Amino acid sequence: MLFFRLVIGAGLGYSLSRAYTGFAGSVNRAYKTGSTKLMRTLMFMFFISSVVTAALLFKGDVTTFGLWINPINLGLILGGLLFGFGMSFSSCCASGVLTDLITGLPRAFVTLIFFGMGVFLGFPLQNTASIVKESWFTSATGANFSQGVFLPDLFQWDGLGGYLGAVVLTGIFALIVIVISYKFEQKRKNENTYVGVSAEKMQEEEAPFDSKNFALLSEATYDRMFVKPWTLTQGAVAITLLYTLLMGVTRSGWGASTPYGLWFGKFLMMFGVSADSLASFAKMKPDGFIQPFFENPVSVQNFGILLGTIIYLLTAGKFVQTFMSELKISFKEVLLFAMGGLAMGIGTRLANGCNVGALYTPIANFSLSGWIFLIVMVIGGWVGNTLGKKINS
Repeated sequence: MLFFRLVIGAGLGYSLSRAYTGFAGSVNRAYKTGSTKLMRTLMFMFFISSVVTAALLFKGDVTTFGLWINPINLGLILGGLLFGFGMSFSSCCASGVLTDLITGLPRAFVTLIFFGMGVFLGFPLQNTASIVKESWFTSATGANFSQGVFLPDLFQWDGLGGYLGAVVLTGIFALIVIVISYKFEQKRKNENTYVGVSAEKMQEEEAPFDSKNFALLSEATYDRMFVKPWTLTQGAVAITLLYTLLMGVTRSGWGASTPYGLWFGKFLMMFGVSADSLASFAKMKPDGFIQPFFENPVSVQNFGILLGTIIYLLTAGKFVQTFMSELKISFKEVLLFAMGGLAMGIGTRLANGCNVGALYTPIANFSLSGWIFLIVMVIGGWVGNTLGKKINS
């Protein structure tokens, strides 16, 4: 199972890198360039992932799955705001910081250190605070998980166990976001503040296919198979397929951020802090701090994301150029990245997850909490980008 996690992680890292995609960019790109193409693509990915979930759960026992039906509470709102704020400063999220360790090492490394610190400092809140553990609303199935709202519970009359209604509602929510995104992009274009994203333009360039002179062992074929970036839609489909495998085999979704706090705890253990002391502070069992790195499934999966990024850049012949592109950062940038990492880390504990654990997986699992997280994450990201613009001006 650990090898499976490694393979899935590598696939996620490869897909995120080759499609030049990530969750943080959905807000950051919109604010800085006016392009909402990534946000619209994520809505497509959320929808098709929910269809996959419905297929996996239909006429089955949902309690045999580790569904992420997160609670709806003040912690979700504050955590989403903090996470959005932090990702605007660090230009990444919990999964993005792993790919960025290769594409932007100094920024990602500083962010990861303070991200881990934030997760560790937030453990006591996540494990004891009522604003994180209790839910304002719940549903019958949601009560069996984390007290959240499971959308199929609202449509038990639809004749398909509620899944038809849940898929339709998910589609409606996604469509609303897409329409708002188009309206925003149109507004930026009318104001002449739309600049677009160079990577997105490059992704959409059609490489001519010469079937007459086609040769399998040729530079053109290699470029098409291993070098040319995927479109955002291709990346979304690839990630959905990996999500499908993950749900089908592990019976649980994609998470990333909790191990960062455990890694920070292991770092403190190097200076003599005992696992029992860490556990006492975090209000959790010491097992996670004692467990070897490569025995933790999510840590292995996270390592796989890093590995997948390296594989793409090496096979595409872009490793050295990409790795060297962001090696110089200023002291002010270090402070901003540290602040971003800390805010995201604490935010994940309040919201019970990051952009994959509180956004993608919950929405794909029909948890209402995911859509609420999306709203407050966007607000936090907008505030963070606005403040960051003033600081850097």
